[in-house]
Amino acid sequence: MPKISKPEQDAINVAAPPGFNAEAIPIYEVCAEQAKLAQQVLAPLAIQQRFHSPPQWEPEITDENRHVIAADIIAKRQAAGKVTRAAVLIPLLLKPEGLSVLLTQRTNHLRDHAGQISFPGGRMDPEDASPSETALRESEEEIGLQRSQVKIIGHLPEYLTVSGYSVTPIVGLVKPQAEYVLDAFEVADIFEVPLDFLMNPENHQIRVWESEQGRRRFYSMPYEGRFIWGATAGMLRNLYHLLKA
Repeated sequence: MPKISKPEQDAINVAAPPGFNAEAIPIYEVCAEQAKLAQQVLAPLAIQQRFHSPPQWEPEITDENRHVIAADIIAKRQAAGKVTRAAVLIPLLLKPEGLSVLLTQRTNHLRDHAGQISFPGGRMDPEDASPSETALRESEEEIGLQRSQVKIIGHLPEYLTVSGYSVTPIVGLVKPQAEYVLDAFEVADIFEVPLDFLMNPENHQIRVWESEQGRRRFYSMPYEGRFIWGATAGMLRNLYHLLKA
């Protein structure tokens, strides 16, 4: 997907209306021709080393991901009340057959991103010392993920959503728990997806939504009846870009 200049980004970032059915939007393109990752790249130690000593790489700028590179711009938007700081945990579950990603299905009554698939996380509280603290706290509150089970290995660039959140994705290696305790108000369900599926560009779809206000392109990664799209898919794309760099 070609990069978009900042003015063009703002012009075509169209927020989805209530009840928007992203799955009904036609597929515009599948990223099948992009580089595939070798299995050894997806090993826990290899991923940990990649975050410890990252190569030069650039996050992908899409319509959904209004990534702001300059920190002072983020600060100015925060001061103007246009951005809410948040953090999510990308939990990489340590399974015998390989890493899996733990995802949540949000409940349908939430104000933002109702019913969508997301990572555990939420807005930063004033007492949170860092985005990592936010991600761990929210994961514990939303799905009962114990902090002792999580080894944080790094983070991805901030991801600015059309709903006004500046989200820091925190990546952690996680020992699976026997059970998870879901916050029934926020989380309808949790499920796992193999990391090698999510990091395979053959499973990365680009869809284009046309409306009277403009057009919006977004990624989707359908998996066994689950429709992963928008910011969650965009953050996974940036993880893919980091690992293939």
